[in-house]
Amino acid sequence: MIKNILTITLNPTVDKSSTVENIKPEKKLRCSAPKYEPGGGGINVSRGLERLGVKSVALFFSGGRTGALLEELLDRENVAVKPISTKAETRENFIVVDTSHNDQYRFGMPGESITTEEAEELNKTINSLEPFPEIVVISGSLPEGIEPSFLRSLIKTLKAKGAKIIADTSGDALQEVVNEGVYLLKPNLGELSALTGRKELDNESADEAAMELIGKGAAEIIVVSLGPQGAYLVSKDKCLHVPAPSVKKLSTVGAGDSMVAGMVSKLATNSPLQDVARMGVACGSAATMSTGTGLFTKENAERLYKWLSK
Repeated sequence: MIKNILTITLNPTVDKSSTVENIKPEKKLRCSAPKYEPGGGGINVSRGLERLGVKSVALFFSGGRTGALLEELLDRENVAVKPISTKAETRENFIVVDTSHNDQYRFGMPGESITTEEAEELNKTINSLEPFPEIVVISGSLPEGIEPSFLRSLIKTLKAKGAKIIADTSGDALQEVVNEGVYLLKPNLGELSALTGRKELDNESADEAAMELIGKGAAEIIVVSLGPQGAYLVSKDKCLHVPAPSVKKLSTVGAGDSMVAGMVSKLATNSPLQDVARMGVACGSAATMSTGTGLFTKENAERLYKWLSK
């Protein structure tokens, strides 16, 4: 039986992507028609899960015309939503590809500030969920007005209700997550290095650093993203390396979120950890095969997963 899944996105966005040939300063650039897609860590995880046939509920702050567009875009993808209304306008990001060299430029806009009352409304909504989710994914950056310590308090509440928490964030927010402890943590090599104080980590020493964090109670499972080299999955008694398949890379936007979606899809059915890691790498790699912010297709993800499972 598939577990109930909730994703939490504190700093969502609408991603606007376009293409242009030969970017040059002070030149009027003729862009292709823009494409609008939902964005933000947890939202992308919910989108990825939907593509894999796994249902979830996406909880996020939503405000203004951009927030309304975000909700509409998610409805088109059949993602169940639970938006928390804000006075602040939901942010936009802009991604443009120079078709003359296939170079990608990513412009991240800052979000407006979230009020204390709005943050409290999010807490109330979570506490009122029935049935309470068994898996909760917290992913993405923090908006203005939300302190990193908010995450620690949120995680404590979720754990008290028995939820398994998967976290994917960065900076001070990541440190707060580590201090409180979660079920699964997904740092990249640089983040793992910063968390453990070990400089210049490589593939061989990554598992040792992850085991160190596990020993301190940071997580039960740590999946270290190695980009084109795949990932390490480390638990108390396992260390698995899954190499990334060779694919034609068109965009890296959403690859990390796609990886989380793949892993959660297997955790939701109590699959072995090796299958969790393989599906994560398969979905992350499949996402790089899509243009713009398109995440992955189910066909590409399943094909790569079968290849990794041979």
